[in-house]
Amino acid sequence: MDEATTQGHIEQVRTQGYTVIENAIEPDLVEALNAALTRLERDLGAQAAANNGFEGRNTVRLYNLLARGEPFERVPVHPAVLPIVEGVLDAGCLISSLSSIAIDPGESAQPIHADDMVIPLEKPHAPIVCNSMWALTDFTAANGATRLVPGSHRRENPEYGGAYETLPAEMAKGSVLIWDGALWHGGGTNTTDTRRTGVAMNYCAGFIRQQENQQLGLPPSLVRRFSPRLQELIGYGVYRGLIGHIDKDSPARRLMGEGEFESIWDRGAG
Repeated sequence: MDEATTQGHIEQVRTQGYTVIENAIEPDLVEALNAALTRLERDLGAQAAANNGFEGRNTVRLYNLLARGEPFERVPVHPAVLPIVEGVLDAGCLISSLSSIAIDPGESAQPIHADDMVIPLEKPHAPIVCNSMWALTDFTAANGATRLVPGSHRRENPEYGGAYETLPAEMAKGSVLIWDGALWHGGGTNTTDTRRTGVAMNYCAGFIRQQENQQLGLPPSLVRRFSPRLQELIGYGVYRGLIGHIDKDSPARRLMGEGEFESIWDRGAG
């Protein structure tokens, strides 16, 4: 994606709260992710959360996917998605969570919500969460495409369970929806006889606590073979030379035993 196109998507997130990148993901990666999720659901015996109206009584979710195999390692650093997220947040952003959401037939609409509602900051505020939904099947109004309230990222939080006018983020298999975490949204109703499958690749600012604990959720032996950028994204970097250091050293240097680190104090800031 060229710089002008990337900037266009960033501007759409800033103004309307979301953007859609059509056919962003290579077909081979889409199929690899679908195959991996099918295997994991079988091996883990994953089932819908029968008593959880938010996660869905007919929705199967799988969590901590970076620990589950190679195809998932390609998701956080994808060149069609990460530059837009970095433009919305900044280059010090972190992986907040990586999970899958499979909405089965008969599922009702998820309550409209904002992904940063649990963070006690007055709104509107600068973006602190930027999330994405990867369409591993076609997303339609009928099969549960994510419902959005455009421009709502500039408003207070919605009333949980309230009724709001929304539009469906319809997109073809292989496309990606990216939104400001303050945007009001929710999964849709699936009135079809087929499953709607997506991967939720969520990011947060480098100074915000991650939704999934990446340091304990991923064995160091696995992290050591990740690319340096992926190591940074899961939290082995230091935000602006200060947040996340260990005794004026970086977690990545402690993990790998090599490289250089310069703290904010070494740079003479303050």
